[in-house]
Amino acid sequence: MNTANYLHLKQKIAERGFAGEIEWATNVADCPDSQTFACETIWVILNAGMREQVARIIQDRIWPFLHRGESSSGGFNHKLKCRAIDYVWRERERLFAEWRAADDRLEYLERLPHIGPITKYHLARNLGMNVCKPDRHLVRIAAPLTPHEMCAMLAKATGDRIGVVDCVIWRSANLGLI
Repeated sequence: MNTANYLHLKQKIAERGFAGEIEWATNVADCPDSQTFACETIWVILNAGMREQVARIIQDRIWPFLHRGESSSGGFNHKLKCRAIDYVWRERERLFAEWRAADDRLEYLERLPHIGPITKYHLARNLGMNVCKPDRHLVRIAAPLTPHEMCAMLAKATGDRIGVVDCVIWRSANLGLI
């Protein structure tokens, strides 16, 4: 992926209605509070292993249950994910405080339930850290570089955050543009 290809993709996904995602990734700041921390963690748990569009539908179904103090399982039938979601929601104050105090915030995220060595990068990006998620799309597109090397190179060339480059390339792959 070269700079010209990246800029072309950025324009294409903006034209397809995803300019808001680019703006969000450009302006995402350090996570301010426990509610945001829990919401982003829950989103990444839901999104792991499923299409983003399906995860959005499930997310909309589970929030009413969580806000009423009930289990997310009332709106979603995945035992392990529901257990992780309920735990994160219930323990959000403590988990957020631990994350803020962690010497290595990225590594801390992997201690959360249903967050692994790849999804911790997705969550870190959503919490304001300037990283990319080395998912299958980025690994394929970046080769022979690593996803981080490719995203850092494009970020330096364009002035975009690494997280913006990640979002643009991921969304382009999601839409079948690359």
